[in-house]
Amino acid sequence: MTLGDLFEETPAGAGAVEVASLAYDDRQVGPGTVFFCVRGLTRDGHEFAAGAVERGAAALVVDHPLGTGIPEVVVEDVRAAMAPAAARLAGDPTARLTTVGITGTNGKTTTAFLVRSLLEAAGRPTGLLGTVAQIVGGRELEAGRTTPEAIDLQPRFAAMLEQGDEACVMEVSSHALSLGRADAIHWSAAIFTNLTQDHLDFHPTMEDYFLAKARLFADAGDAPKVVDVDDPYGRRLAGMHPDALTVGLTSDDARFRASDVRTGLRGSSFVVDGRRLTTPLPGRFNVMNALQAYVTAVALGVGEDVAAAALADAGRVPGRLEPIDGGQPFAVLVDYAHTPDSLHNVLQAAAGVLDADARIRRTDGDGDADPGRGRSICVFGCGGDRDRGKRPLMGGIAATEADVAIATSDNPRSEDPAAILDEVMAGVDATATAVVERIEDRRAAIDRAVALAGPRDIVLITGKGHEQGQQFADRTVPFDDRVAAREALAALAAGPADGEAAHA
Repeated sequence: MTLGDLFEETPAGAGAVEVASLAYDDRQVGPGTVFFCVRGLTRDGHEFAAGAVERGAAALVVDHPLGTGIPEVVVEDVRAAMAPAAARLAGDPTARLTTVGITGTNGKTTTAFLVRSLLEAAGRPTGLLGTVAQIVGGRELEAGRTTPEAIDLQPRFAAMLEQGDEACVMEVSSHALSLGRADAIHWSAAIFTNLTQDHLDFHPTMEDYFLAKARLFADAGDAPKVVDVDDPYGRRLAGMHPDALTVGLTSDDARFRASDVRTGLRGSSFVVDGRRLTTPLPGRFNVMNALQAYVTAVALGVGEDVAAAALADAGRVPGRLEPIDGGQPFAVLVDYAHTPDSLHNVLQAAAGVLDADARIRRTDGDGDADPGRGRSICVFGCGGDRDRGKRPLMGGIAATEADVAIATSDNPRSEDPAAILDEVMAGVDATATAVVERIEDRRAAIDRAVALAGPRDIVLITGKGHEQGQQFADRTVPFDDRVAAREALAALAAGPADGEAAHA
């Protein structure tokens, strides 16, 4: 492909320059590469133009002439020019893929996994791009950003087509929408899960955050738009798009409303349009995820019977209320909950299960069973270099909605872990109803939670979910909450070592 094929306007005589690849990182430049001099948050790509030229760049994309001696395509916004050029070089693959975009603060990953399962059950091989995994042609790749840069993203779409995929389901972050990474995609459907406080380190206000999310639906044109109208921002979004397929658990005006919702540790069921649907996922928030996946799949032509059967068989998502079983007489669940709303959701799910369990034993017991209610024991924390405003909020939620709350380190990054915990604990005030402990070392916090648990309790380990490392200022160390939980359970089963006291 030539430079003239990628850009409407090129320097005189440069339209026939052959292009082999695109890059926004000068270290990825080689012969035949077009280098985009992107202005980033901390560095200006124009500073690296000379290095790109030295590495053999065929042309530069700039917002002002640099006089480097090679063709320079001058545009108003270099970042905005990346996605259209990347799509053209890749052959505009989403014009031939059924492409589903999912945005929202919480629920994107679970909903993406469910939509993929339903499309695949209908015989439509489907790729996946998201936080936990990227799947191309049925093969799982290492996940990176929730939504990659357009120069990386468009070749993934092309690879899906080449390897037999007919569809792609992808999470679309607000960062990606704001920065144009998701431009030049032909959307076949769009889903809005919810909007709650997060990413205010990047977005100046919640209004800015919402408007970033709303871009997906403006870009989706006439494609089906599935919107949660239990969420106030969802109601606002649906008002902007009268054609939206509205869904809800509580909203009377939702076109698709889930009723007679039943949920427990082994899964959930609900009724929509007279049909009872089941999912192995627990919690009312997962009922919403399942409802949105079902409505989307049906809107894309999947038969209702096929979609319902596939929903019942769709497996759990890694790090999303993922059960850890070491033969213990209590439940251990690992979840990615890292926002106030998601922490509230998983604690409410646990409370519902504990209440139902106690109710069943009171009514169905043989008289010997203890009718008491089990406890929720929650390990939680907040990441460094991220929205600080949510820290006391999460402290307050854990201290009032759990029975035992253990505040610990998450990914402190460049911040002092103790200082982060100080801000978390500021939300734990006189209204706290939980027993609250502060244990900075994450492994020790997980050990403590497991040691405290008794029969019928639920241990919730939140914040990191599927992640396999813990990020500090100067290093990232291997750490997986699921592994740590299994090790704690194994130690509990083995009992105290000789000379050691048993856990409290």
